[in-house]
Amino acid sequence: MATRDPQRTRERILAAALAEFSAHGFAGARVNAIARRARINKRMLYHYFGDKQGLFREILRRKLAERAAWLAAEPENPEEILAYWFDLARGDMDWIRLLEWEALQVGSGKVIDEERRAGLFASALARLRRGQERGRLTRDLDGRQMLLSMMALTLYPLAFPQITRLVTGLSVTDPKFQKSRLEFLHQFARAFRPASVRGGTRG
Repeated sequence: MATRDPQRTRERILAAALAEFSAHGFAGARVNAIARRARINKRMLYHYFGDKQGLFREILRRKLAERAAWLAAEPENPEEILAYWFDLARGDMDWIRLLEWEALQVGSGKVIDEERRAGLFASALARLRRGQERGRLTRDLDGRQMLLSMMALTLYPLAFPQITRLVTGLSVTDPKFQKSRLEFLHQFARAFRPASVRGGTRG
């Protein structure tokens, strides 16, 4: 039955693999478990993706393409960027958990598809620096540190829901928390604008 619709089979395998990788990390994920989740045999998985690393690379490829599209659609207004990133991140918890597993398993070592992934961050940094050159974002802050801080502001509460609950008393999935976080991110993003713009005058 699976062979009648190869594209649907591929999508089912990728969905099963993302769930398995996010639950156990790359090292802990098992091809047998992915095959069971996808309702196929292992031979078919190997036929489509070669091996576990090939499967992981395809997930990365799709995620990077998705994020490149998100970056291209990023709001022009700096005050909306952090809220935009947070909204996207909270809809992709499997990816966040996968990144956490990767951090535990590799630390600061080389990651799979490192060059391609570094390229996406380079694109994000270039976009941010163009914003600085055009006066939309402050030039007082180092671009790399600003990009890293923007990611921390949007990802940390989702990556560490227990800390979020202890600090705020609310679950990260609680609409009250999410509304409050979005409002805060709009306010905080003003700090990334040039002082002259924040003060209400033209830069």
